[in-house]
Amino acid sequence: MDEKTRELRDIFVDVTEGETVTEHQEEGHGSLATDAEIDERLRETVTDMRERLDFRTDLDDAALVRLVRGFYAGDDDAALADALDVDEDTVSEARRDLHLIQPDVADAPLDLDALRRALETGDPDTDALAERLDSDPDTVREYAGVARAQIEIQSVNDRYRAEFESVLQDRDLAERLTTAAREDGLEEATEGQETNTNL
Repeated sequence: MDEKTRELRDIFVDVTEGETVTEHQEEGHGSLATDAEIDERLRETVTDMRERLDFRTDLDDAALVRLVRGFYAGDDDAALADALDVDEDTVSEARRDLHLIQPDVADAPLDLDALRRALETGDPDTDALAERLDSDPDTVREYAGVARAQIEIQSVNDRYRAEFESVLQDRDLAERLTTAAREDGLEEATEGQETNTNL
């Protein structure tokens, strides 16, 4: 204990009339989830969707969790298909079951709103729909799945995508905090050191 520290300690003892200069600190409960906890929360959402909605995919819940993670990491259907060892059509169908339809909507070659309205009114004639939408029957059949997913998303107030995003935002926050802490620690460890070294 140096002279300054001793002086401060003596002042503290005089003011507080106590000898203890440290206080017991309770260990706080962390709120950042681990990867396993995140997977479990995603799996719970997937299971709930499977029980309540009409799933067309045969992928199991573990594969669907991997699909959700990959989708939000920016993987396209081809990359997801490789990761899951399935074909792209299976991935597309699984994405729609999970209400992850953004790529389909962005690339739609027909008026999805009109197609959705037609499906909501129960118009079953694909050829007539194709003519009305200035499209072809195959495209109408393909995008009918997207339109049905949109109807389903609306019926549940887009709650499942919100749950996925909430869980994964927790993960992103944890990663950002961990990265920031690592960088701060590295900065403190190297502060004052000569870093411009010539070999």
